[in-house]
Amino acid sequence: MRLRLFLLLLLLAVPRALAEGLPDLGEVAQAGFTPIQERRLGESIMREIRADRSFYDDAEATDYVNALGNRLASRSPDARQDFDFFLIRDSQINAFALPGGFIGVHTGLILAAQSESELAGVLSHEVAHVTQRHIARMIAQQKQGQIASIAALAAALLLSRVSSQAAEAALAFGTASTIQGQLNFTRDNEREADRVGLQILDRAGFDPRGMVTFFERLQRATRVYETGAPSYLRTHPLTFERIADIQNRTQDAGYRQIPDSLEFQLIRAKLRAQFEAPDAAVTFFESSLTERKFLSEAASRYGLAASLMRLKNYARARKELDAVRTVVRLSPIVEMLSCELAQASAGAPAALACYRDASKTYPSYRALVYGHANALLQAGQPDAALKLVEDRLQLITDDYRLYLLQARSYAALNKRLAQSRAQAEAYVRMGNLTAAVEQLQIGLKSGDGDFYQLSSAESRMRELRKLDEELRREAKKQ
Repeated sequence: MRLRLFLLLLLLAVPRALAEGLPDLGEVAQAGFTPIQERRLGESIMREIRADRSFYDDAEATDYVNALGNRLASRSPDARQDFDFFLIRDSQINAFALPGGFIGVHTGLILAAQSESELAGVLSHEVAHVTQRHIARMIAQQKQGQIASIAALAAALLLSRVSSQAAEAALAFGTASTIQGQLNFTRDNEREADRVGLQILDRAGFDPRGMVTFFERLQRATRVYETGAPSYLRTHPLTFERIADIQNRTQDAGYRQIPDSLEFQLIRAKLRAQFEAPDAAVTFFESSLTERKFLSEAASRYGLAASLMRLKNYARARKELDAVRTVVRLSPIVEMLSCELAQASAGAPAALACYRDASKTYPSYRALVYGHANALLQAGQPDAALKLVEDRLQLITDDYRLYLLQARSYAALNKRLAQSRAQAEAYVRMGNLTAAVEQLQIGLKSGDGDFYQLSSAESRMRELRKLDEELRREAKKQ
């Protein structure tokens, strides 16, 4: 995985490059690791994550996990920052917190959770790691003279959230006392994250027992795993004492049966339909419906329809989607699949009609906007696609995928300078200022555009180049 290689190379550069790679800590024992420094470090790591092929940039699944995560974060007693939740396409059961409010969720974790409260329990635990500033507290307790070991320790902790093997390699570069201190501190972090996470879970209206039931099941699973414990247990040390403490904290809470949201069930079905072999997924969903062994009939039929689509059995897929609508009347996730099915089975006219109808009910649903714009481009209607995207950009200015669609629309209209400008804005929002400047240079050399457009592009290029240079200078000082 490219991210693991990036972080491991970062670690191997101890002491000089690693010390320079962290924000300037000053007298860290006094000043600490500030939220701004945390966010910058998190953003630098996210640039690598977004470029990695395991980054799962599905609009529907990402929007769901962000809605759930931010619902939890808003109930945190210590939340003073923004949170960004993202998905990693990986069957391992894992989640990890990065500095600055970035929280990664493996798709395997969503599939393993047997209730939304269980998934919320894991996310609330990760939110607590961020709000309690565990990485910053770990770094701040070191002394300025130990900057190399601080950097190694920070890298080890970050690596541990992604890869236990990489974390072991990272820790090999520290002293025995540093390693032991990191492990002890991590145990304290886990207990604190349990305590705060339970408060968040309860305040957000979920069943606090979801956390303990999920952890108990993971612990039991270690007995049957051939290669050791699940990833989440290797990166989040779980002991009988921790589980007992969680049980004690939840035993006085009255029993509450919290129903799962339809979105939770549909997203789980979508992930299974996408990531399993299509024949196996069809068999799974058919069996669950035949034996009536499902948590949601609508989700099982949705998953069956999505799996049948992968097998190009469009007639049966349409039949299952029609059956979904007899169970649930309104869902943008169902409508999105219906439009994708129309595109695959009947072509552009049917797809465009579907997207127009669905957009009337769900005008701001991100996946439908993307799908509609793509359908317009495939139908040879770049002007309409451009209008759709630019109307959306009037409301949402930080969505890099809208700028990519804008760039494609301009390319189809042979407007090369405008294409480069849109591509550059996409790179800016992806955190790659160097690539953004290069795109503007390409556009300015294209011979396209009038005086006003050229002047505007040159001004934007100078602005981005200055910002890029400032960030580079700042990095050299650190």
